[in-house]
Amino acid sequence: MIKKKPPSSSFSFSNVRESLLLSAYGDENGVSVSGGNVREATRIVGQQVALNLDAHWQLGLSQEGPVDVIDMFSGCGGMSAGFVAANGAFPSYRMAMAIDISEQANQTYSRNIGICPIKEDVGALADDPELLNELLSRSRRRPGHPLVLIGCAPCQGFSSHRNAAGEADSRNNLFAQFAKIASHLNPDAVVIENVPELLTDRYWHFLEEAKAILVNSGYHLHVGVHNLAEFGVPQERFRALILAMKRPFVPPVPLLDRKDFRTVHDAIGDLPPVSAGKVHPSDPMHYTAGHRASTMQTIRAVPKNGGNRPSGVGPDCLRRVEERQGRAAYEDVYGRLWWMRPSITITAYARNPASGRYLHPEQDRALSVREAALLQGFPKHFWFYGSLDERFRQIGNAVPPTFAAYISIHVLGELLAPAAVEPTRTGISSPVGPSFARLIPALKARHRSLESLEAAK
Repeated sequence: MIKKKPPSSSFSFSNVRESLLLSAYGDENGVSVSGGNVREATRIVGQQVALNLDAHWQLGLSQEGPVDVIDMFSGCGGMSAGFVAANGAFPSYRMAMAIDISEQANQTYSRNIGICPIKEDVGALADDPELLNELLSRSRRRPGHPLVLIGCAPCQGFSSHRNAAGEADSRNNLFAQFAKIASHLNPDAVVIENVPELLTDRYWHFLEEAKAILVNSGYHLHVGVHNLAEFGVPQERFRALILAMKRPFVPPVPLLDRKDFRTVHDAIGDLPPVSAGKVHPSDPMHYTAGHRASTMQTIRAVPKNGGNRPSGVGPDCLRRVEERQGRAAYEDVYGRLWWMRPSITITAYARNPASGRYLHPEQDRALSVREAALLQGFPKHFWFYGSLDERFRQIGNAVPPTFAAYISIHVLGELLAPAAVEPTRTGISSPVGPSFARLIPALKARHRSLESLEAAK
């Protein structure tokens, strides 16, 4: 059994606090270091980093801060990239260790983040603390420094697209196993991101099990769900976020109103044209799947800028469903993105226009790897290893770095600020119903709000 150490509350944050305030307000006389101003500064700096990710990412690569970060289920590095970008505002974090089972995702992570992830089954580590101890001894973890543990267990087990697998999907157990690891490591803060289906009737008991482990280890928790477009990601992407700290804290709130959401044009409007199946000479990541002649015929028939597949156009299977229903079926399939709206959710299947509204707004082709990455909030020059399918899988399964960047600054601010006076709001404290996917149209139309989900009992 790993001997737990108390969180590093004695660590001096005075220089980090000063850097945060200076980043927010500049060199102004009389800037207070009171808790209120720290939280206000956190929001200012968080917005600066999230909405100017590329500039902060480039600066952040050359700087490291006093807070160690361990990334479990690190994938291609989306969450870690956000924490690295925080260093572009001022030295904040140092990536101490990353662990993932995917060889190709680890290659991507190593090239972009700068440390080589350990290829290991995170689930196995939960039951083998001696191995975890050994890995820590070989990591960049610094004794006495604060620690943030981040983890985004594979979400496919909870996904609404895989309900047939049900509760038996072994990936669902990784959620509680991650909580066990957090209990062993005893970090100052824990950040967990996953699909919102985790909050539904069918999967709620997995969350309850993980919460119990963390609460019994002395953590205060907040369970929320966010539309990541509200944090500067140029897509409508709803995700559950669980934060845990050893003292009361204030959870994050959105940055942007719907009228200010970043759009597809903001993200990819300046990229050069590329033909289907071709690689653009200026960027090896700017290439798409090739399309069969019949698929190209369908694509060319779809109106530009948000158009739907016309009636009677497309594969026979879709036409048969349309005839049977007497109306349009699966309207997003072979649909085009709108230039002046956020993208739909980027998934591992976004390479395929038969999987949803994944056609370029104007060009007759599916999205390129680079376009999918930018819509997912990655820096412009992030490199991905693997085949076309593997690259899309890494991108679609990643935490958007734009969102991660804001959360990284928010967590740092809560470590710097005095403990919240009021007890931490628990957030969502009961299942949201049988399906989160069914709530999304009402949430987008503002017939319901995310706040109402937290208030529901």
